[in-house]
Amino acid sequence: MGWFQPIVVLVLSVLAIASCNEENDRNLPIISFEEGYSHLFGGDNLIVLRDGKAVHLSLDERSGSGFMSHDIYLHGFFSASVKLPADYTAGIVVAFYMSNGDTYKENHDEIDFEFLGNIRGKDWRIQTNMYGNGSTSVGREERYNLWFDPSEDFHQYSILWTEKHIIFYVDDVVLREIERTEAMGGDFPSKPMSLYATIWDGSNWATNGGKYRVNYKYAPYVARFSDFVLHGCAVDPMDSSLRCEKTTAPESFPETITPKQRQAMQNFRMKHMSYSYCYDLVRYKVPPPECVIDPQVADKLKRLDAVTFGGAKRRHGRRQHHHRSHSEDASA
Repeated sequence: MGWFQPIVVLVLSVLAIASCNEENDRNLPIISFEEGYSHLFGGDNLIVLRDGKAVHLSLDERSGSGFMSHDIYLHGFFSASVKLPADYTAGIVVAFYMSNGDTYKENHDEIDFEFLGNIRGKDWRIQTNMYGNGSTSVGREERYNLWFDPSEDFHQYSILWTEKHIIFYVDDVVLREIERTEAMGGDFPSKPMSLYATIWDGSNWATNGGKYRVNYKYAPYVARFSDFVLHGCAVDPMDSSLRCEKTTAPESFPETITPKQRQAMQNFRMKHMSYSYCYDLVRYKVPPPECVIDPQVADKLKRLDAVTFGGAKRRHGRRQHHHRSHSEDASA
């Protein structure tokens, strides 16, 4: 923990977040794909468009595809516009996430956006998750329905990661804020991570616990990415000082969200959240220590699923919730 203190001061001084107002107008530079990212896997299933500012990731019978950032970051603001595949998308997982699983195989950190496909006529769902120091045994998933069709147009998905907070945004709406608490111990991401984007076959779990699988007669499935923002403290993981290698003009760095944003987040969660680990009485008889239980949310989720969120007895089998990390999925 000791090396955090000088780094935090440095991060706060160099990250140029112009403001954290309700318009989300941070005035951050949008970079080309080649400036910030490189090919990860999938061969020609990854296509960089001629302007260099957009990428198509495809999934077909041969392979999925993905890319990763050139640099490794300790804190920052990271964002991309994404347009998801349309029509029948059951079993498909599109992910935009941070991880250091290649460097810290036994105690890796991770911050996830996962987009989970569905059968025709049913909406995509979005899932957020977080691991620290290999704490994959404690799934911290939340799942939401969206108020728009993410296959019709591009929408901006963003992660703000500081020493004390993780905030997930869709466009200008805050979906979730994770505050680092003493009770979490080492479960909060604390080591430098890379950015990744992937599309892959998650048939075993992604749609109704594996009931509906990817149907390759509809392939290729194409996820489109653009408007890349990589605005953070790029570090050399071999340098114990973890000094930022690339800096920008100093600006104030938001440590949390505004009261108006918080109210909008609470409204979103009441209307659109369909799962939260904090309320799952099947997995956790006692909620993990960082959970703050909102009685209104608890009542709403209990009405959705009295077994998972209300403690009622299930008549037919147990419901499954995915909480493997991306590193584990890659190994599988």
